[in-house]
Amino acid sequence: MKRVTIQDIADALGISRNTVSKAINNSDGLADATREKILQKAVEMGYKPLSYVASLSRGSVSAMITDMARDSGDIALFTASIFHQGNHFANLMLDRIRQELSQLGYTLSIHLVDRENIAQLTLPATFQREMSSAIMCIEMFDWDYGEMLCGLDLPVLFVDGPHKRNGNSLPADQLYMENTVGITRLVNDMLAKGKRRIGFIGDYEHCQSFYERYTAFRCAMLMAGVPVDERFCIKANAYSGIIDPLGALQELPDLFLCGNDFVAVDAIQALRKLGKSVPGDVMLSGFDDAPESRIITPALTTVHIHTQIMAYTAAYLLMSRIKEPSLDCRIVHTETELIYRDSTRC
Repeated sequence: MKRVTIQDIADALGISRNTVSKAINNSDGLADATREKILQKAVEMGYKPLSYVASLSRGSVSAMITDMARDSGDIALFTASIFHQGNHFANLMLDRIRQELSQLGYTLSIHLVDRENIAQLTLPATFQREMSSAIMCIEMFDWDYGEMLCGLDLPVLFVDGPHKRNGNSLPADQLYMENTVGITRLVNDMLAKGKRRIGFIGDYEHCQSFYERYTAFRCAMLMAGVPVDERFCIKANAYSGIIDPLGALQELPDLFLCGNDFVAVDAIQALRKLGKSVPGDVMLSGFDDAPESRIITPALTTVHIHTQIMAYTAAYLLMSRIKEPSLDCRIVHTETELIYRDSTRC
C-alpha cells in the first residue's frame, strides 16, 4: 500500500502542502475549522503519524482520546533539565501536550527533579502522589530513578528515556521520535556521492534516542560494507568535551553526524575555534530541527520532529493507560523527516 504523504492530503483537499503541514504541526495562522478539516482528512486517508486515531469516523480528531478520559485529574510532569535549552523539542512539545490534556479535563503540573532527588531516589517536594493520575517523564535518563518511578503504582510514560544498551527496558509506556530512518537515508545518500568517511559526535549512552541514532549510523555503514573509522566517533555532547578530540585529529571525515542540533552547534563552534569551516572542511548534520538549526550559519541539515504528533500520541498513551492499567507496555515511535540544508552541501 502506498504511504500517504502530506502532499497526498494537500492534493485531496485542493490546498497547499504548507497549509497541511501547519495543521498537522499545530502552527499559527489557520482557522480552527480548516485545521479540523485537514486533520480529519489525514485520519481518513491513513496518514501514518495519526494512525492511532485511524478508526475515527466523525467529529473532532480528539474525540477518540476524549472518550478514553475517565475522570479529570493531574498529570505530573517530571523533568531533570528541559528548561536549560528553551528551544529543545521537549519544550516545543510542552505547550501542545498541556493543551491536549486541558481539553480532556486534566491539568499538567511540572516537577523539577534535581541531582539530590536522583542520587537519593526521592520524589520532588512539590509532588503529591494522591493528587496525580499519572506521571510523564521528559529528559529523565537515570535508570535507577526510572525504576523507582515505575514502582509507585501509577501510570508512567517516558518521552525518550534511559538507553537500552544492556538489553533492559523499563516497565512503562515509552514514546520516541523515529530515530533511524533519516540517519540511514543521510548515510546512504552520502555514500552514494562517494563520501565514505563518516563519523558521529554525541554520547550514545546519554539517552535511548542518542543510542538509536548512533546505532542507525553504524548499521547503515555496516550494511553498505563500509568500515567505521573509530577516530571519527567522539563520545561527547558539549563543546568542552568535543574540542580536544577534534583538535587531536590529523584529518577530518567527510561528514559528522551529531546526536542532536545542540551538539551540532557546539561542534561547529569547536571547529571554528580550530580554524575549520562547515561544510568547507567537513560536512555536519544535527537532529530535532530546533529553531537554532535554521538561523545558524551554515543552516543545519537535520531531522524534523513533529512535536504536535508527539503531543497527540502522549495524550493517547496516558489516557488509555489511565483507563486500562493492565495493558501491556507500549513503545511508540512517531514519524520524523530528514531536511537537507547548507551544512551538508558537497
